[in-house]
Amino acid sequence: MENQQKIGIMTGGGDCPGLNAAIRAATKTAINEGYQVIGIHNGWEGLMENDTEELTRVKTSGIIDRGGTILGTSRTSPLQVENGARKVFDNFKKLGLTALVVLGGDGTLSVSSKLFDMGLPVVGIPKTIDNDIRGTDYTIGFQTAVEIATQALDRIRTTAESHHRVMLLEVMGRNAGWIAVYAGMANGADAILIPEIPLDDEKLDDLCRMLVTRKSRGVNYSIIAVAEGTILRGKTVTREFVDAAGEQPRPKYGGVAARLAEIIEKRTKLETGVSSLGYIQRGGTPVAYDRSLATVFGVKAITLIQAKSYGRMTALRGNRITSVPLSIVAEGTKPVDMNAYRTAERFFG
Repeated sequence: MENQQKIGIMTGGGDCPGLNAAIRAATKTAINEGYQVIGIHNGWEGLMENDTEELTRVKTSGIIDRGGTILGTSRTSPLQVENGARKVFDNFKKLGLTALVVLGGDGTLSVSSKLFDMGLPVVGIPKTIDNDIRGTDYTIGFQTAVEIATQALDRIRTTAESHHRVMLLEVMGRNAGWIAVYAGMANGADAILIPEIPLDDEKLDDLCRMLVTRKSRGVNYSIIAVAEGTILRGKTVTREFVDAAGEQPRPKYGGVAARLAEIIEKRTKLETGVSSLGYIQRGGTPVAYDRSLATVFGVKAITLIQAKSYGRMTALRGNRITSVPLSIVAEGTKPVDMNAYRTAERFFG
């Protein structure tokens, strides 16, 4: 149809389980409402390069349980590319788009907010396994990551008990320890370490003392869940990383559990082992909760576009699907709910 309105859909930042479920829901809802849907490949990079495909009912069938994103993704920001914003607006116009649905984490959605301020009609859907986006109780991908981390902790427990070891599992969470808290609580971990509570010498002493006390009580193993961004003696453990695109070096998190294990073993003389889940947390089949959340977020995004409520992000608040201004993302990451942490802490040691 010549006068048919078009909606663009893209995913940006790191992948996570549930993206395809959201793409499917938004696409099919939009088509049912009379829109044509254009899928944009590889995030903002695809919009700057006009790399797209039409999404149809057939192309989005059978993908609700598939991990990753059929559209591809990247961390490229048009605001850090020469004439990047202009290319976004030019290609948005060339494609004849009415609005853009962006599935992203804090970085991608912050860019979306700034481009909205410049005049881009955009609606955001929050996705990240870290669950650290303000304005929504949960993000797409978080519950799957928690399930994967919990299963890993359960498996580590049997090895720790068999070999009488202290075992540390490092999970993702650069600025917020949501995965560590919820997975650690579900597993009954003996300690949970998160970026929100820096591990200084005093807390290190308390941790080592607790581990020795458990041993003296006849409990010959311990489990510790560690978020990768945990601050150890005033520092986060990172290394510089430059991707294939040759962008500016950025810190790559990982290794705090290994460093902590050395300290624990030296101080307590307890045999200590380490595992790191790494990217395993981000891939694979989404759990039912993430599929459902992604579906209702996808439907809500199209509802917002129909109402021309641009510059907003879909959100879960309590048991209600609603929306919040995209600008809320720029206020910073959402820290762990300390009530949840204190509940888990009751069972430490």
